[in-house]
Amino acid sequence: MPDADPPLPALPVRRPARRRDRHGRGLRGPLIPPSLPGWRTRADRFDDVVLRAVRRLERRWAKQLDGVEFAVEEVPPSDPAPWEHRTVVLGRYFPADPAAGLAHRIVVYRRPVLARCEDEEDVEGLVRVVLVEQVAGMLGRAPEDVDPEYPVED
Repeated sequence: MPDADPPLPALPVRRPARRRDRHGRGLRGPLIPPSLPGWRTRADRFDDVVLRAVRRLERRWAKQLDGVEFAVEEVPPSDPAPWEHRTVVLGRYFPADPAAGLAHRIVVYRRPVLARCEDEEDVEGLVRVVLVEQVAGMLGRAPEDVDPEYPVED
């Protein structure tokens, strides 16, 4: 009688995917439902503040701001511009580069702005000031011309 082939190893048994957690209580739902204000993150709320300030500027300067991109970033890059001596910038204006297909862009930096504010009202005021200054720089105008409510230092 010829030698018999050795038996094949047993295949591992696949268990079905668990539908419940290991304690049998089921999957957890969201801790805060979307209907409550705490559901939105601080970054989302900051984006809303910037968006309201941009809309306010666009009502007055719609034609000049057509095609301008507004953005929010966490922190400014570590390489400051030559004119930014030992300061943390709150916002920047990047001119358009048609050769590269880039539009005018204004960026507000969230963390430096929030670090200088004590409450939501301060955040709204500082975001408005930063955006007005950047738009004024882009348009070559004084900030008071861009927004008549711009705080003028005496």
